[in-house]
Amino acid sequence: MGEDSRLRAVVALAQGMAAAHTPREAWRAAALGACRALAGSFAALSVWERERGRLRVLVNVGERAPGEEEFPEHEAYPVHQFPEITEFLHERWAGGGGPSAWVETAEGPAAGRAGYCHQRVAALRRRGRGCCVVAPVVLHGRAWGELYVARSVGAPVYGDADADFATVLASVVAAGIAQSERLEEARRLAFTDALTGLANRRAVDVRLEEAVERHRSEGAVVSLVVCDVNGLKRVNDTRGHAVGDRLLERFGSVLSLCGAMLPGALVARLGGDEFCLLAVGPPADEVVRVADEICRRAAELELGDGVACGVASTEDPIGPVRSARRLFRLADAAQYRAKALRAAKPVVAGREGPDDPVVRLADAPPPAAVERRRFRGRS
Repeated sequence: MGEDSRLRAVVALAQGMAAAHTPREAWRAAALGACRALAGSFAALSVWERERGRLRVLVNVGERAPGEEEFPEHEAYPVHQFPEITEFLHERWAGGGGPSAWVETAEGPAAGRAGYCHQRVAALRRRGRGCCVVAPVVLHGRAWGELYVARSVGAPVYGDADADFATVLASVVAAGIAQSERLEEARRLAFTDALTGLANRRAVDVRLEEAVERHRSEGAVVSLVVCDVNGLKRVNDTRGHAVGDRLLERFGSVLSLCGAMLPGALVARLGGDEFCLLAVGPPADEVVRVADEICRRAAELELGDGVACGVASTEDPIGPVRSARRLFRLADAAQYRAKALRAAKPVVAGREGPDDPVVRLADAPPPAAVERRRFRGRS
């Protein structure tokens, strides 16, 4: 491969990783880009999990052998089987050199390369591959993992020039991973409430819109629980905002614990003393049982005065739910009724007969003033 071709390959790899929207997409783009750049038949990207002492495979691409999955859940190898990542690399760095790739072949050590590893040779033979080039991926000055590209038996064996090029590719992969991690952290912060660690309003907006679309297209049951922590203002006024924050954190933990009873549920702090739980799939009665448990546990908290809790589910007689906004209004109205009644249990929209007051309140024309809460979505 000429210099121009290699430059194009590096640019293509970088662009592929930059276009990725998730870490998985970035890993796959890295492995595919390296495989193409090095004219390989197979490539893998692995991460060194120091706390577990293992190399865990993140992605396999190309001609996979039997048992090799694209995104394996459990493919990992004790790092002592591949000591170069902890010993060979560190020794080379200690000598003033930088991390560099090396070549292995199914016949044994590649000429002039110090990275010979019996386990890799055995793996090449077992999977019908003739040679491989292994490049350490270094992130923030530390060994992060490694890039592995192999060729089939009969294909030309990688040489020193290929190993040098793999070193360059690994540095591009490292830059792409760093960018992906920064973006993932930014996304996490954008959808996380800083005080409680729960999801935030933005996350609820997105997930509820998606859930209602599933309800409309597939008939999925969507249930929303809205909770208002009682007594927060009193706690703030008499004991200080730090104690009030502790109340919010403790209720957030209660909500998280109870939400775990509903597989896939999203628990969130909407803002101030308002929280919610979104469940897609479980029957309405199951969600109401969890809401009842939330009320019971909240009443046992040392601080505050329990919660006012409202539930709205597409499985109950509340009329057509064509928008996320309407389901939210119903759950919100149920929570208002629970607060007005000082109810110790959740109020559920649609369960008070054909003239249900919660449904009437939710569907009543809004006053001239702006709604107390705004919710993104179609009316």
